[in-house]
Amino acid sequence: MSKRTPLSIRWRRLLRFAVALAALPAGLAIPGAPAQAGEVQDRVQASGAVRVCIWPQYQGITWRDPRTGQLQGLDIDMARALAGELHMTLQFIDSSFPDLVPDLLHGRCDVAMFGVAMLPQRMEKLAFTAPYLQGDIHAITTRTSRLVRQWSDIDQSGVVVGVQAGTFMESAMRERLRQATLAVVAPPHTRERELLAGRIDVFMTDYPYGQHLLASADWATLLAPPQSFFPLPYAYAVRPGDAQWMATLDAFVTRIRQDGRLRAAARRHGLEGMLAR
Repeated sequence: MSKRTPLSIRWRRLLRFAVALAALPAGLAIPGAPAQAGEVQDRVQASGAVRVCIWPQYQGITWRDPRTGQLQGLDIDMARALAGELHMTLQFIDSSFPDLVPDLLHGRCDVAMFGVAMLPQRMEKLAFTAPYLQGDIHAITTRTSRLVRQWSDIDQSGVVVGVQAGTFMESAMRERLRQATLAVVAPPHTRERELLAGRIDVFMTDYPYGQHLLASADWATLLAPPQSFFPLPYAYAVRPGDAQWMATLDAFVTRIRQDGRLRAAARRHGLEGMLAR
């Protein structure tokens, strides 16, 4: 029986692949990609609508304001730009990270645009455009915490570290933690509620969510890693097997990076430092 490749090695291979992917010209077929084309592209053209999966709780990326019901965020702006270029009606479909793969494979949406990290397990099942953002793991704790006051306090005996179920933080922290206890938080529970109730001492998130939480929660403190901890590219995800649709999306990513629309949107939402290089 062959041994499974260690996750840390798979991550390094993924990052090298993502760098190479970002350098490919728009629309260029990737070696090994499925040759058949047209299924999703044909559906989009026939219906006159593009269905975009979002996670409406992702502040700064795809966020639905609970007071107004309005959507906002970098990928909301980019989804509107995509539909405008295609001269299509735009339909937002509520999804989540745990539902991402089945929602795409079962055809609930044509593309997922909500800061989807290029995880190895996702890349085994989905196709991705070239990266447009580069993220890393951050931490949220309370201002009054006695256990976690700096990054080095996180992986210590007696500390309970929370992660959102289905996010890349779950597998990343499961691999990285040596002394702390990992707690996976699944709906209807939230990491914030678990933290304030004292059931976890800190929770892991990314920069967009952490930055926007600071703006709305006076109890929160954002801890950044002192050096790169778990860098990861973000891209738009699609059901594999349609080279035409992938070429359309890759060309779109190239244009928004080159013409300044992506940078302008990132600046509006406080995410300019995350732009893929």
